[in-house]
Amino acid sequence: MRHNEALKTANHAKDEKEQSAPSPLIDPPETEAAPVATIDAAAQADVDRLQIERDQLFDRLARLQAEFDNYRKRETRERAEYRDYALINTVEQFLPVLDNFQLALKTDSSAEQLRSGVELIVRQMSDVLRSLGVQPIPTAETQFDPRLHEAIEMVERDDLPDHQVMDEVRRGYTLRDRLVRPALVRVATNPKQKTA
Repeated sequence: MRHNEALKTANHAKDEKEQSAPSPLIDPPETEAAPVATIDAAAQADVDRLQIERDQLFDRLARLQAEFDNYRKRETRERAEYRDYALINTVEQFLPVLDNFQLALKTDSSAEQLRSGVELIVRQMSDVLRSLGVQPIPTAETQFDPRLHEAIEMVERDDLPDHQVMDEVRRGYTLRDRLVRPALVRVATNPKQKTA
């Protein structure tokens, strides 16, 4: 019996101890209250610092976007000015050709004189184009090349090789190895060479 009473007393003391001890989840000890307050202050300082950094980054981004927009507008304006400048130089080279055409129309010349005048103007025009880097596409006695020629007619001929250009209907041009306009040509087809 004494043993039971001792056991009850020990259990009772244990229960009282547990009830008097503060629960870590419910009531934090008063000694830990100070670090929580400092953690909150440190966290608030970090939040304030991050907000300042964010505002600075947004400001920098807005400035960079404005600078890029200004650069794009400036580049577009400069490109248009350069294109106009290049166009002025090109037009300036063609004006003497136009002047000679107008002079030819004003004169009362014979057909032969008019023809020789037009031939001179065509030569002058070819020189201007050549100075700009524009070259005619060769067609005489060449094989048909679909990259440079456009066939408008296929003519059966026994005396010419198959797919040889017979004659040029409209001259084609390249500008520094780039196609400006394909040459319109008539192309020979030789049935004897196709079967061979």
